[in-house]
Amino acid sequence: MKIALLTYATKPRGSVIHTLELAEALTALGHGVGIYALDKDGQGFGRTLHSAIHPIPTQPAPGNIDALIQQRIQEFVDHLAIDTESYDIYHAQDCIGANALLHLRDIGTIPHFVRTVHHIEDHESPYLQQCQDKSIREPDLRLCVSDRWQQALHTDYGIDAPKVLNGVDTTRFSPRPSGQEAALKQRYGLTGHPIYLTVGGIEPRKNSIRLLQAFAQVQAHHPQAQLVIAGGATLFDYQPYREQFFQQAEALNIVVGQSLILPGVIPAADLPGLYRCADAFCFPSVKEGWGLVVLEAIASGLPVITANQPPFTEFLSPEQALLINPMDEDAIAQAMVAIVNPAIAQPLRQLSQALLPQYSWARSAQRHLQHYQVLLGAKRMETDIP
Repeated sequence: MKIALLTYATKPRGSVIHTLELAEALTALGHGVGIYALDKDGQGFGRTLHSAIHPIPTQPAPGNIDALIQQRIQEFVDHLAIDTESYDIYHAQDCIGANALLHLRDIGTIPHFVRTVHHIEDHESPYLQQCQDKSIREPDLRLCVSDRWQQALHTDYGIDAPKVLNGVDTTRFSPRPSGQEAALKQRYGLTGHPIYLTVGGIEPRKNSIRLLQAFAQVQAHHPQAQLVIAGGATLFDYQPYREQFFQQAEALNIVVGQSLILPGVIPAADLPGLYRCADAFCFPSVKEGWGLVVLEAIASGLPVITANQPPFTEFLSPEQALLINPMDEDAIAQAMVAIVNPAIAQPLRQLSQALLPQYSWARSAQRHLQHYQVLLGAKRMETDIP
């Protein structure tokens, strides 16, 4: 089978990583996969892949978010309209790629398309909300990655979307030292103890300000502690929230570059080692599609703090992670102090490891293939009906 997978960026975000790992697993099963990605800086994914890569250059971003999304959709359309490759399946992982494929299907360039709904946003912009709704209602097949969003699609849209798995590459993410950890600590200024890591950047749904406030409480117990907030590449501008975050940091006497480390987007080669440099993973996010970074942290041997709500509670028990109320910075702080106690951390590490065999990208690829075959069979039947 020939499969085109579309993703809106080359920088690591949940749906981007899902795209790459799914592509690699499908390729390993003998299928021909092309990854089409908007590549705004021309640097690609920063890692070696076995799938065919089709980077799509982008123009400078307009200041208006509606204009930006419209431009990004059109950049996909323009590239795919003249692409010489032909695929059995066209599969978008986000609203931007799905709207591009919708246009191409409507003008007859492609026969049908698939979209995975990782999560649903509440957009203030009517244009963005319309784009999201079309990207959910119009595909020939909708997939999702968690019970939470499967239920939301059924309740809010009347759509029954099959659930496909996420996974984790345990050869890439593991507790085994690579020998690069000391150099990584030096490169990123990780001199404190304990080191608390989160991945995803500073933004509202990552609950960054409450995490910062909790960390200020932790410093009373561990004056040498460091909080590392890695990542953060996104289409959306969270500048007002970021300004509030830094105002809070200053008010709490948390110094960027000392107790607060903000390395930005982490190169793919560095990320596995960065997990191993930390003592605990803190992810009090209030809204996620699934939380791939949580599983990466577990695979890397870290004890985890995360929100006591779906989708995390779909795959984590209180014996496998410290599940807290993400709206309560006191609860986050208490968990951060507790999780560096070896008597608490070690059982969490051991029991969470049992999750890993259940979530492989090979299993995810097999599920995708089953749904692709059903879609193709249904389309053949439509063609055969006189």
